[in-house]
Amino acid sequence: MAYSEGRDFMFCDLCGTMRTLSSTKHAQCPLCKRKISAKEISGRQISYTATAEDIRRELGISIIREEKVQLQKTDAKTCEKCGHNEHTYYSRQMRSADEGATTFYVCTNCQHQFTEN
Repeated sequence: MAYSEGRDFMFCDLCGTMRTLSSTKHAQCPLCKRKISAKEISGRQISYTATAEDIRRELGISIIREEKVQLQKTDAKTCEKCGHNEHTYYSRQMRSADEGATTFYVCTNCQHQFTEN
């Protein structure tokens, strides 16, 4: 189904402006004043579901794929699950900029994951 297919009845055939129900008898375009009978749109569903893909397309956002990177290693932490002391880690800013970043650790022995704020 095309993106706008099924919702075209909401928009003016002449100028594309969204129609308004100005009375119980007709819907009118607020820009060019073209009127249609309310019977033409009666019973039609005027809601729809917007997917994340629809939103990205409308905003012109493309998906940025994350690439695998070589993670840094540390022995400053001990795994609470297996006791091993070597971990890979990375940091991300998860909250506002005035708060510290969250560090994500993964044990190189058992793959146990934990975070530190």
